[in-house]
Amino acid sequence: MFNGHLQTIIPSLFRESISLPFDRERINTPDGDFLDLDWLKSDASKLVIISHGLEGNSRRPYMVGMAHQFFKKNFDVLTWNFRGCSEEMNKKPIFYHSGATYDLDTVVNHASIDYQEIYLIGFSLGGNLTLKYLGEQKQINPKIKRAVAISVPLHLESSCEKISSGENIIYAKRFLSTLKEKVIKKAVIYPDNIPVGTLRKIKTLKDFDDYFTGPIHGFKDAHDYYEQNSSIYFLEGISIPVLILNAQNDPFLTEKCFPISQAKKLDQIWMEFPKYGGHVGFSPRKSADIYWSEKRAFEFINSDQ
Repeated sequence: MFNGHLQTIIPSLFRESISLPFDRERINTPDGDFLDLDWLKSDASKLVIISHGLEGNSRRPYMVGMAHQFFKKNFDVLTWNFRGCSEEMNKKPIFYHSGATYDLDTVVNHASIDYQEIYLIGFSLGGNLTLKYLGEQKQINPKIKRAVAISVPLHLESSCEKISSGENIIYAKRFLSTLKEKVIKKAVIYPDNIPVGTLRKIKTLKDFDDYFTGPIHGFKDAHDYYEQNSSIYFLEGISIPVLILNAQNDPFLTEKCFPISQAKKLDQIWMEFPKYGGHVGFSPRKSADIYWSEKRAFEFINSDQ
């Protein structure tokens, strides 16, 4: 696959499905909403919690592939759905967003009781969420030992603008289609909270964040939302070993998502920027082989580096 677009699209659409014995659990959030979790359990002492990307869910191929890699290596695995990303719309007026670390914290606290060690993995938006979560807290759960963030839009504003421009517009339209559908469904329940009439004004993802994501979640506008939640501003606060994997030909990422000079100053953060891989791609030459991102994530989490 000779460019970043093919390396992004083909694994997403044509990756061979893997059947795993997931068990679904629904938990309540402190504000009266719910989250749907999918478990793979084998009575292990170590747990990996995996967070998906924008408009993804716990059963996306990249999520299942990563879950399979760790489950077969004697880890228990938890993949979870952000609010509104499982089969049922969530109860509250809010949705999910790139900085909604309160939900990740709820998942970690719920899951940590039965495990000695916890590891976090996040893809794209879920990667930003994971890094912000680790960097914003004065003291994280001591059971969390390491984390991996893959295809991360470390700088949200520039990444969002790139997705909505030029040859990338096909991705933005796909995201906007499902996001608008959720807004319409939510407006039926909360007509006073969701200004559904403004949907006709929305042409880009930044427009969506200006009219919906930002204001609904307590931010002034899209710019305020991006500035308060971009994980690049939280890296210095991270106190455990973290690996960030961003492909240089990722069509969603800008130069600000490859902060090489900053990386040299951060003792706990490893940044690897391979030339190829696309966005949440990293597929192998042979379909039967392990995806490189899964191989690398396991190596890092299972190592002492």
